[in-house]
Amino acid sequence: MAVRTEGTPCWVDAQLPDLEAGKRFYGELFGWTFDPDRDEALLDGRRAAGLVPKRDGRMPTTWTLYLATADAGTLAARIRAAGGQMVMDPYPVGPFGVYALAADPGGAVFGLRQDGDDDGFEVTDEPGAFRWMEVHTRRPDAVDTFYATVFGYLGRQADARREDGGAGVDYRVWSPPGSRPGDDSAFAGRAVITDAFPAEMPGHVLVHFAVADCDEACETAVRLGGRVATPAVDTPHGRVAVLHDDQGARFAVLAAPKPPPVD
Repeated sequence: MAVRTEGTPCWVDAQLPDLEAGKRFYGELFGWTFDPDRDEALLDGRRAAGLVPKRDGRMPTTWTLYLATADAGTLAARIRAAGGQMVMDPYPVGPFGVYALAADPGGAVFGLRQDGDDDGFEVTDEPGAFRWMEVHTRRPDAVDTFYATVFGYLGRQADARREDGGAGVDYRVWSPPGSRPGDDSAFAGRAVITDAFPAEMPGHVLVHFAVADCDEACETAVRLGGRVATPAVDTPHGRVAVLHDDQGARFAVLAAPKPPPVD
């Protein structure tokens, strides 16, 4: 079993009111198949994500990202001490380990996962698999301090000119403890929810999946009943778009930057 650095992404799942519809949507979009005995999506036979039935209609239809921990109880105490909240205290989930739900000071909800018989992802960073974690917030200073304090994230402020052509975007890239901050080690980013977004939009974690072609993924999602929330745009990290599936769950797709032409 691989040992994951505490605070790094180890699993994602979607809570859906119609599980079979979700399997059809994501099966075609990402090429997933599904374990008949567990609520898990497989990419070429490897664990890629979970699709679980939403048992309480009051809960949002959403993707949840889980961060690795060796001790969910101790981590929950650190989260509270740093100004976060526990939405759901640690609870055992059979062979899947111990789960919990927490919220950062900006209200973005994320999960904790303490290892069980398996350790979450068997594949990442390939088309159809998890690629990037992005925290959207209206309280960037508090959120930056929170993740640095609780998880030891190492931050680097992105160059606004490089990121968006000089519009002055406030974007921070995070690397795990023990690494050298920079693009090579980065696994997550923090974005600010500006006045350009609806006032009711809460802080949230946006899960990014890798795709081979961002525009093609958008077209496929729309054909399957989803919609495009933010059209595809080129960034230094690749071409990215934000989508909703056919049940309303929000996620992003990211295609790696194309290599420069060879002279």
